[in-house]
Amino acid sequence: MYPHPPVLVMAARRSVSNASQKNPLHFKLVLLGDEGVGKSCIAQRFVRRQFNDHSSPTIGASFFSQTLCLDDNKKVKLDIWDTAGQERYHSLAPIYYRGASAAVVVYDLTRQDTFEHAQKWVDELRQQVGGEIAIALAGNKSDMAESHITVTTSVAQSYADDADLMFFETSAKTGDNIEDTFLAIARKLCSAHTEVVEPSRILLDEESGQTQRGCCSSFSSTATPQQ
Repeated sequence: MYPHPPVLVMAARRSVSNASQKNPLHFKLVLLGDEGVGKSCIAQRFVRRQFNDHSSPTIGASFFSQTLCLDDNKKVKLDIWDTAGQERYHSLAPIYYRGASAAVVVYDLTRQDTFEHAQKWVDELRQQVGGEIAIALAGNKSDMAESHITVTTSVAQSYADDADLMFFETSAKTGDNIEDTFLAIARKLCSAHTEVVEPSRILLDEESGQTQRGCCSSFSSTATPQQ
């Protein structure tokens, strides 16, 4: 059972083209990071192929669901909890990352402080969830001009290597490395169950935009995702 603190539910159903395939492996994933780093934009780009340049801050958390298909037709379903980045919601974070199998910790490439805070999130996850959680570090807003970048690739990569993290520089605006981030997580999660396989594609959304009942197939138009 997932927790029930204040939450804005946002999800898009992904249809499976071959009904004979086995049920997907099911994992909980949490997005963590400061306000304004682009967590919600990453989630929306990944799940709905959309980008909103004028998103509002997330209140509490938002929920998305996405299914990935691997090369051997193995499927991995990710329940994605997008947490609020404002400091006043920090105390709620454990409610959402408790029981998570994976996390994407996001920082803004143009804000050094968000990179430092991302490292604190990684430490907190390892202490509270355990060392087995799969963590990807995502430096978002790679579309920004190089003159605005304050966290260099070499510094972030060095930290990720030392901390045993997957590392990507992403752009929710252009979509660069968004799918690769989640596919890498899916491969790592799947490797705990079977031999490592290469993720190849994301199943197409055939019913996005419909409003359904239930948390895994509904979209709430009142949700306010963060930039």
